[in-house]
Amino acid sequence: MESQSCNGAFEVTKVSNLNCIDLSADIQKSVTLLKQACLDCGFFYVVNHGLSQEFMDEVFDQSRRFFTLPLREKMKLLRNEKHRGYTPLLDELLDPDNQVHVGDYKEGYYIGVEVPGDDPEANKPFYGPNIWPSTDILPGWRDTMEKYHQKALDVAMSVARIIALALDLDIDFFDKPEMLGKPITTVRLLHYGGDVSNPSEGMFGAGAHSDYGLITLLATDDVLGLQICKDKDAKPQVWEYVPPIKGAFIVNLGDMLERWSNCIFKSTLHRVLGNGQERYSIAYFVEPSHECLVECLPSCKSEENPPKFPPIKCATYLSQRYKDTHADLTLYKTQVSGGGPITGCD
Repeated sequence: MESQSCNGAFEVTKVSNLNCIDLSADIQKSVTLLKQACLDCGFFYVVNHGLSQEFMDEVFDQSRRFFTLPLREKMKLLRNEKHRGYTPLLDELLDPDNQVHVGDYKEGYYIGVEVPGDDPEANKPFYGPNIWPSTDILPGWRDTMEKYHQKALDVAMSVARIIALALDLDIDFFDKPEMLGKPITTVRLLHYGGDVSNPSEGMFGAGAHSDYGLITLLATDDVLGLQICKDKDAKPQVWEYVPPIKGAFIVNLGDMLERWSNCIFKSTLHRVLGNGQERYSIAYFVEPSHECLVECLPSCKSEENPPKFPPIKCATYLSQRYKDTHADLTLYKTQVSGGGPITGCD
């Protein structure tokens, strides 16, 4: 199938066939499949990860309960400077060149590592107390999300160990305190409200982007929407749908891993197109510790292939990427204090 892009060129879309990593299988087989996926497109499925379908159904049910609240209730939980809380429709602009400065047609909710406000660690970016809905409104919501946060980290650690072996590193390379021993991990609940995307007019559920960190685990409902572009420089770009598989995570590599691997492993461009159906997904972003220095791995450089990126601290890199893609919070404060309208209010 074909669709016209913003610049008038035609994009080709098809359905992608991704490798499937079974966490209960022989690890050497998993390393082979994962390495092929990382060299090819940076996306793969993970199955037999230990999270029951019953529990995943509960997490999605709790997510739906939040997003069906009136907008004025959700805006009381608006995200803060630590990127905790609710992100309204159009809050995020991931592809300014093609989105005509409109923003993503999705709403979300950030839940990070829970750090008490009086803990010195809370002074770091992306650490601090979470913003939680009232138990009167959403009983059991916090318990479910905190449980998911921990279970998803266990899956991420298993995947990171396979990635380490695929990069000819020790299996516990990413287990170190400066790596994932004290990670920046974030659950982001996402809701696409049934808008129909129109690439020719710059309207997307989520604009084309690559993720920022190490890896992302994505759980989705059964509504098709996610697309990947294996070669962002191709003319025309070829976009492939990634079909949801019940019970599987869709896993993709982030920009930090691309930097670490000196572009041997890919952080691939992806986006979401709305087709008129509501769609729910849950992203789990996995980044190393704040002080982790992201620099080319010894196994990924040589005289013929020197490092392509300068070293950078994880917290510095993440802070800039979030600043570049999210609306200024003062916009919402001005709307509320001035009595102005809140876009899309019920």
